[in-house]
Amino acid sequence: MKRFIILVVVSFMTSNVFGQEFVNPIGFKMTEENKAKVIAYIKKQVKEDYSKIGMDDPMTLRMMEKENLDAFKELIKVKNPGLLGKVIKTYCDIGMCNYVTIWMMYQEQNKASQEDLDW
Repeated sequence: MKRFIILVVVSFMTSNVFGQEFVNPIGFKMTEENKAKVIAYIKKQVKEDYSKIGMDDPMTLRMMEKENLDAFKELIKVKNPGLLGKVIKTYCDIGMCNYVTIWMMYQEQNKASQEDLDW
């Protein structure tokens, strides 16, 4: 019984309840709790993504965690949250829900939205 309780507590602590779900940069409130949620999500997401391809060494993980955190910091400053919402939906729906991809695709979409076809 004691082992069961410990197992339940450990699985609860490592579940999404503790901030390992995607944190939307739109309307992000800069609190210590929210920053911790972003960090937890990034660590989980990077570990999962890079373990799948056998690149889960500490150097690669830290580098990609930093890239994702830097991208998140840029995403909270965007000027077109409507477009960002569409980008988030598109890429999270296909399993590419990391901040680096979202930031890169937001920049490309934003650039394209300001261009026009000319001769």
